[in-house]
Amino acid sequence: MHWLVLILSGALEAVWATALAASDGFRRPRPTALFALALVLSMVGLAWAMTALPAGTAYAVWVGIGAVGTVLLAVARGEERLGAARAALLVVLVACVAGLKAVA
Repeated sequence: MHWLVLILSGALEAVWATALAASDGFRRPRPTALFALALVLSMVGLAWAMTALPAGTAYAVWVGIGAVGTVLLAVARGEERLGAARAALLVVLVACVAGLKAVA
């Protein structure tokens, strides 16, 4: 259960990072509200997951999921391009996150 909450919290990290960029320096109310909500939920989930998982591993998995998710959201929104090198590096990042989970 802790791993599932950690994965969802990592996904929420991608949401709040994307909303933060869309908030235009907190000048746009809807993205700002989404940022605040996703940030709080993401942090609460990370904190709860850390009650049963090693802090370093939990944090690394959370950041990795958030980083990959943020890039994929930007690609889906047409804000960034996903070339072969970037795609390969994201695959390596996902492999590292999965490896951390496997050995924890």
